[in-house]
Amino acid sequence: MAATYRIFGSELSPYSVKVRSYFRWKGLPHEWILRGVDNVEEFRRFAKLPLIPLVVTPEGEGLQDSTPIIEAMERRHPAPPLAPADATLAFVAALLEEYADEWGNKPMFHYRWTYEPDQRSAAERIARDNAPGLDAGALAAVAAQVRERMVPRLSFVGSSPATLPVIEKSFRRVCEILDVHLAARPYLFGARPTLADLGLWAQLYQCWTDPTPGALLRARHARVVGWIERMLSPITAGDLEPWPSLAPTLTPLLRDEVAGLFLPWSDANARALAAGAKTFETTLEGRPFAQETQKYHAKSLAALRTKWAAARGHAPLVQVMDETGCARWLAP
Repeated sequence: MAATYRIFGSELSPYSVKVRSYFRWKGLPHEWILRGVDNVEEFRRFAKLPLIPLVVTPEGEGLQDSTPIIEAMERRHPAPPLAPADATLAFVAALLEEYADEWGNKPMFHYRWTYEPDQRSAAERIARDNAPGLDAGALAAVAAQVRERMVPRLSFVGSSPATLPVIEKSFRRVCEILDVHLAARPYLFGARPTLADLGLWAQLYQCWTDPTPGALLRARHARVVGWIERMLSPITAGDLEPWPSLAPTLTPLLRDEVAGLFLPWSDANARALAAGAKTFETTLEGRPFAQETQKYHAKSLAALRTKWAAARGHAPLVQVMDETGCARWLAP
């Protein structure tokens, strides 16, 4: 019998469900464990940081952070490979995952903790998961504590009344782009998922479960909803498509979202951090966007730029990055 991995996570954590869907696609035996009051000590025994997801390997090693977890699993279980063989597709997949993890998290967190119906829904679900078996009164009290803790954290992702138009426009645009793109294929790059699917899906799945963005998805974007449902347990149904086949409907995502919002924001964050600033402000689509500097993202942007430097010898990829406007932001 194959050794079983243990995934400590939460249904309301995009990075947790991202790892779970990867394990499901890969066919790796695993146990999904809701982190809560009944397993705190076990969690602490393996986790270096109080963050989910945590994967405990059969050998008793604790792995954290969704992307490094997936990278570690790919080294352990290389077949079937998650990364496309084509250099252009492989880099675009990594770029879109980074965009999803760092920018796509903004609409998800914004909707969840800005609007009262979403706040109440998320807080109650978190309370139920973390402390199962509570009576109605105790559940309401825990949910209220969750709201009090989470709503002030909106500033961490840059969500404020001033940035609301940028964040909500970004969400609507991503849904519109993907709804067109997914008309011709079950996954972003063809007939099987890649890292790009895992990253983007994880954020949009959370939106789908929340009242306000979920209603928008169900009312206007049936193809995106179908993809969200498929990605809960993704499968390989065929091959990936070459970039020229994907470009007509995927280019807008790279041009308008990645090059138009994510990479300028990333660059401004990295510059601010290098200057020792605790907050920064940049202009995105003609509007000011201010937030606290993000140390982790500056590190992941540096890793992305290293990947770009290594891949720049691939002429078709350079052409794609130039044409979409991404290349100018990827150089250190």
